[in-house]
Amino acid sequence: MRTIYKIASWLITITLPFFLIMFSIRVLFTPLFLSFEYNFPGFPKDSYGFSTEERMHWGSESMSYLFDRNNSSSLTNLKFEDGTNIYNDREISHMVDVKILLLQSLNIFYLILVIYLVLFVFFFKKGSLKFFLQGIINGGWFTIGLIGLIIAGIAISFDQLFTLFHKLFFTGDTWLFNYSDTLIRLFPMRLWQDAFIMMGAITLIIAIICVIYGKKLKSSL
Repeated sequence: MRTIYKIASWLITITLPFFLIMFSIRVLFTPLFLSFEYNFPGFPKDSYGFSTEERMHWGSESMSYLFDRNNSSSLTNLKFEDGTNIYNDREISHMVDVKILLLQSLNIFYLILVIYLVLFVFFFKKGSLKFFLQGIINGGWFTIGLIGLIIAGIAISFDQLFTLFHKLFFTGDTWLFNYSDTLIRLFPMRLWQDAFIMMGAITLIIAIICVIYGKKLKSSL
């Protein structure tokens, strides 16, 4: 039985970084984040003419599409006043790929959440919560190390980190666009750099809390 406890504890450890990162992504990517970015002093203006209000409108609509599980929204329905689509076929294709990846990742996130709840109840009934908490503590340290590497990558070259991310999760050069494309005008590189930093900060804070309070709770058992 002790072997089962250790396996379950290590399962928590290796899955916690993904869980915390996905939690941070879900918390971060809201219209509030877009409003913060678009109105932040020094954030690059759209040289092709979008106002802040237009960016907020189209950016929020695009974000809603990504998290829409019922497919009630469609990018082809987003049109300028003259009736033309705000996104071209290449942009729409990439957004579809992003949505598939995001929703699949969220499905895994929710599955892990269920597993954590089941394991918590299991360890609680067995009077062995220390194994659950040790998994949280180790996972917290694992997450801290991983986020440290990501922050180092951002400091060294965010462009290379951004490119590596897309090459890992998308095929070919389907994620490359012109500066005049709507996708780049709404979501410029500065926005993604800030998003990575904020995501890392949120994840790091939660990981530190996991380590500190995990140790306190474990010592009290």
